[in-house]
Amino acid sequence: MKKSFFTSPSNYPEPLNVLGDKITVLARLEQIGDYAVTLNYGHEGNGPPPHTHPWDETFFVVKGEVHFTIDGETKVATEGTLVHFPAGMVHSFKFGPGGAHLLEISGRGSQAVEMFTALDREVPGPVQDVAKLADVLRQTGVELTG
Repeated sequence: MKKSFFTSPSNYPEPLNVLGDKITVLARLEQIGDYAVTLNYGHEGNGPPPHTHPWDETFFVVKGEVHFTIDGETKVATEGTLVHFPAGMVHSFKFGPGGAHLLEISGRGSQAVEMFTALDREVPGPVQDVAKLADVLRQTGVELTG
């Protein structure tokens, strides 16, 4: 049975180190049921390469700007912008000048939190071994496409 909960900065879990950026898990799929919520703090120029996964993903830019690639076209999302990718759609993004903060909501069947946890554990810091990175991603349903 799902329970209500309250989380604030004073009781956030320790952020995960995902390829040099910090991801704080605010709500897990098992807590809510249909989606998970993370807060991402990204450094300028960082971000995932083109990839796809079998769950919907929605981003809200809290601070800064993020350059999203949607259908092969790059669009700049500034504070207050919401961007949605349906399951299976190839997408990528890069954090803009000075870095940015994103709220990420990953949909039903998401393995995003498991992916972030695995990357924190198995690929700390900058990517040295792209094959290992691709393997960790594949284990959680993410395929690199570019």
